[in-house]
Amino acid sequence: MIYLDNAATTRKKPYSVYAAMLRYSLFMGGNAGRGGNGLSLGGINTILSAQESAAKLFGVADESNVIFTLNATYALNMAILGTLAPDDHIVVTAMDHNSVLRPAALHGNYSVAKADKSGFVSPGSVRKCIKPNTKLVVCTHVSNVCGTRQNVAEIARTAHKNGALFLLDASQSAGSMEVDMTKTGADMIACPGHKGLMGPMGTGILCIKEPERVRAIIVGGTGSESESVAQPDSMPEKFHSGTVNTPALAGLKKGIDFVLDTGVDAIGRHEHRLNTIFRDNLREMDGIKIYGRNDTGITAFNIGNIPSEDVAAMLGDNFIIRAGYHCAPLAHKALGTDNGGAVRVSPGYYNTVKDIEKITDAVYKIVKREI
Repeated sequence: MIYLDNAATTRKKPYSVYAAMLRYSLFMGGNAGRGGNGLSLGGINTILSAQESAAKLFGVADESNVIFTLNATYALNMAILGTLAPDDHIVVTAMDHNSVLRPAALHGNYSVAKADKSGFVSPGSVRKCIKPNTKLVVCTHVSNVCGTRQNVAEIARTAHKNGALFLLDASQSAGSMEVDMTKTGADMIACPGHKGLMGPMGTGILCIKEPERVRAIIVGGTGSESESVAQPDSMPEKFHSGTVNTPALAGLKKGIDFVLDTGVDAIGRHEHRLNTIFRDNLREMDGIKIYGRNDTGITAFNIGNIPSEDVAAMLGDNFIIRAGYHCAPLAHKALGTDNGGAVRVSPGYYNTVKDIEKITDAVYKIVKREI
């Protein structure tokens, strides 16, 4: 089996990630903030250590402004619904994931910035959508469908020029390219821990530049100020309601440290190199339609009139890839793949050129059978 679905999750993690989770579960295991005993304090230190690593990666000046969530979806919901008042307007883009589109639709007052046929959203397209009451602009850094990278720094400037906050969805960029809070102009950054950061599933990150501008939409036990029914304003307790998945955060910290030690540029270059080889191979075949731009480590394609899910079935369990709509319906409409979706191949840091050669051969056999 060759795993090429890293846009969904990285299956292989650094050994240090597994070891940290096992170590915490076996020898620590206290509930952070719930008591003054050594096990509870050990839990707090684990969270603080993970915050420090994430703050370093994302260029966050105050590590207490790094919040851990269940996943990127929770982080995006917290950022979107916690920022908007009922009459506020939000701008999203056609390339955004349903984790952005659905909270925006739930809010109701939103506009969608259009993308071109390559999946690129111009800052001008965003500018056209901004209204006097626009409070928030959201944009994915890299499309989870076709890998096209957006000019998020310019989109952030457009948002700020019109008095709006900018939320960056770094679900497909964190870990494989620089995602710096200052350089991108982001007021908030959301991402999962289980993709490019190589942490375990059930982890997500939300970095907030100005926490006072975001309401807590999930409230409850924090282990602090327990004598009050009001949610604490202190960070990160304001957004850390309930027991945090501390064993997973022990693993996530090690995943982020691996990314920091290896270098996001080195990881991104490797993934992009594999992706370039694969796209070049596909161009040599008849009947292949490739979507998006070769910006990152994601390729979306179709073979003639074969439904994308049938292609995935033909590849079988030998190759783990993703076909269909990838939870991004507007992106597929922009790309022209809204009638059946597309096949997505997304190599990761642990994939090799040999893996790409093998899936190229498998795709070629499908093409030869079709023509």
